[in-house]
Amino acid sequence: MFLRGWGLSYAKPRPKRPWRPENPEEILEERVDDALDEGDQPHNKRQEDDDEGWVIDDDVCTDGGTVLGFFDASQPQPYDNSRRVWYVDDPHIERPLVKTEDPAVGFYALNGQSVVSWKETEGKERICEVLAAIREQNPGKRILLVLDKHGSHICKYTRKRAHQLGIDLIFLPSGSPHLNPIEQVWKHLKWTMAPIIVEDEDEFHELVKNVSDQVTQRISFAKNWCEKFLDFQKFP
Repeated sequence: MFLRGWGLSYAKPRPKRPWRPENPEEILEERVDDALDEGDQPHNKRQEDDDEGWVIDDDVCTDGGTVLGFFDASQPQPYDNSRRVWYVDDPHIERPLVKTEDPAVGFYALNGQSVVSWKETEGKERICEVLAAIREQNPGKRILLVLDKHGSHICKYTRKRAHQLGIDLIFLPSGSPHLNPIEQVWKHLKWTMAPIIVEDEDEFHELVKNVSDQVTQRISFAKNWCEKFLDFQKFP
């Protein structure tokens, strides 16, 4: 009773992110508004960038509305186990020793077609291949893509290629993965796959794609995000 009077709490300590700004929500809200107001200007272009190549590809049409989605890479493994179960004896699962070295790069679309792709690396060339796949699966519309500041995301090569594909990038504030709803998608995907046993890496890659197709049908992962950051009067 004495301890309760001091207002003590019990929890696992977590390190703070010193590079996260004090107002990440306000920063993101402003960036979303800027992207919605940008019009035909090259939103991804910075002042120090040269002018060459900042032209949307001739075969890309962006006048059919807007698709909003969230982008990120993860590295799920066949041995991930985030489920808890009731048990009497010592619980365990017998499964083959399968591991994958490739990252899964995903696009969680709220009002379009989601995409997940396995790549050898997260280099800028591979990231741009995924952007091209996102464009292919979501033709005719402008695409707003929310993503973090990974080096291959913020480099000029990626920003320019995204513009050419009619994709406007909205970068999260530093150290703010909690503002990207796709993090919840990855978490639920891993939880869903936890009890499923695969025989090899190819089978696991296929499993991730199949489960991702199911999980990304749910827009509830981004419900709070939309209520907080999206001005539906501006969203075309």
